Amino acid sequence: MRKKLLLGNWKMNKTPSEAKAFAEGCGEMVGYAISHGIDVGVAPTYVCLQTVVEHAPKGLIISAQNVSQYDHGAYTGEISIPMLKEIGVSWVILGHSERRTYDGETSEKCNAKIKALLDNGMTPVYCCGESLETFEKGETKKWVAEQIRVGLEGLTPEQAGKVVIAYEPIWAIGTGKNATKEIAEDTIGFIRRTLREMFGFVADDIRILYGGSVKPNNIAEYMEEPDIDGALVGGASLALDSYQGLIAGLVK
Repeated sequence: MRKKLLLGNWKMNKTPSEAKAFAEGCGEMVGYAISHGIDVGVAPTYVCLQTVVEHAPKGLIISAQNVSQYDHGAYTGEISIPMLKEIGVSWVILGHSERRTYDGETSEKCNAKIKALLDNGMTPVYCCGESLETFEKGETKKWVAEQIRVGLEGLTPEQAGKVVIAYEPIWAIGTGKNATKEIAEDTIGFIRRTLREMFGFVADDIRILYGGSVKPNNIAEYMEEPDIDGALVGGASLALDSYQGLIAGLVK
């Protein structure tokens, strides 16, 4: 059985002092989640990563929001895998729609990053999702399949089994307009079938998250669906009380 996962993507929010306050205040709820067999984590900005690592309760997953595929060199503004490893960060979000839209992140580039992370024993969280225009044209599955096939190209089944997938329809991110649980389940089920075509039955063990205006009052309904294994949450993961509400929704 796949373990449920809640990952909070803080995006460009929280100063180090605010991140410290969150890390120091989430111990009880993290323990509650772990006792119910749920993995929970947050993805702070680069300047907050070490602060959260130093003050987080045991068991809280700490993820970066991006990483370079190169381990060193003349890449101004980038952060390397060895840098993350040295401060104790072993998860990284890749291919988020905001990175794709604003920074030119491609599935091909994500593929190189995924391979580099796996070579270093780290966990990639690979995002995919379609625009409103693509959704309205009925081309969601074609679009998402291409992102999955390109992003995971060349992986072995064993490697693929170590990747977490996050389906986030772009039209539902931060808009308040979330995909229905039926739409999310239909697309995530399709993603799992695509993974099965690529990697065989290891696809049944790959965790696939839903993201897009997930909140404490709607997370439970998504978790009722058989192929949805958790959530990648933005704004609703920033406040301690909201984060606690998300965990409660996963436990139901």
